[in-house]
Amino acid sequence: MSKDNLKILISSRSFGKVNSDAIDILKNAGLKPILNPKGKKLSENEILNLIDNQTVGIIAGTENITENVISRASSLKVISRYGVGLENIDMNSANQKGILVYNTPETPAIAVAELTLCLILNLLRKISTQDRNIKSDDWKIEIGSLLTGKTVGIVGLGRIGKKLVDFLKPFNVKIYAFDIKPDKDFISKNKIKLANLDEMLSKSDIITLHLPATKETKEIIGKNELLKMKETAIIVNTARGSLIDEDALFDALKNNKISGAAIDAFEAEPYKGKLIELDNVVLTPHIGTATIETRIAMEKEASDKLVNGLKKLNII
Repeated sequence: MSKDNLKILISSRSFGKVNSDAIDILKNAGLKPILNPKGKKLSENEILNLIDNQTVGIIAGTENITENVISRASSLKVISRYGVGLENIDMNSANQKGILVYNTPETPAIAVAELTLCLILNLLRKISTQDRNIKSDDWKIEIGSLLTGKTVGIVGLGRIGKKLVDFLKPFNVKIYAFDIKPDKDFISKNKIKLANLDEMLSKSDIITLHLPATKETKEIIGKNELLKMKETAIIVNTARGSLIDEDALFDALKNNKISGAAIDAFEAEPYKGKLIELDNVVLTPHIGTATIETRIAMEKEASDKLVNGLKKLNII
């Protein structure tokens, strides 16, 4: 493999749209970026069609980097995930081929936690509902609820969950947390009550989800869990669509078993499911990291890690 014209496939559709800093990092390292030409999430075949024997790296978004992609990308050495989760990358295949895999776990926390807080306030004050009312020529005041003084259950107290705790402090809320590997110092310092999932669901006014997508977390919120929540409670998912049974959530919302939901991540995207029919749910198109500042920082981090990985392997 010649060191001239080494290529980096940027499979993410949004990469480089805000500015070119991250792409310039690649070019300045002597690499040739190959941008996503489709403007959409690439399929396996579309990714394969963009890879050749000079492709040494991939900067991936949420598209699937499958075993087939990894096995057929003969020169692939580094995958840099533009985001947090690695569930869309076949890690077993990557490890078997000695491919270095990186992600950008630190940068998105503020943006996702801010969005979570926005969605909580939106649901409690019925902002989206009242916006729709006015635009339908219906001047009707919907009575909402305060966030101040409520009980919030945070499922997953990692980087994003911790940042949300910081954002909630001015609202004088009581916080429950469920986490498999809890940071006991953080929990003690912030006067958080560590609880099992059932206790949290039954006592919280607001549930927020901040877990990765794994076999263990799949549909961690299903029919039984939703029935344990207060009828006045709301649930917010800015993590992964697989965490909630969407059919069970639809039934709970339609039958007023819970008050409302806000969902930013779905099992299948773009989402076209039944939740669209309901007024007591706020839906956003996976925008957790969609801020100018966050995207620039994530892109630069992804490019830096890819370049450093290639240097580590003496590819460049």
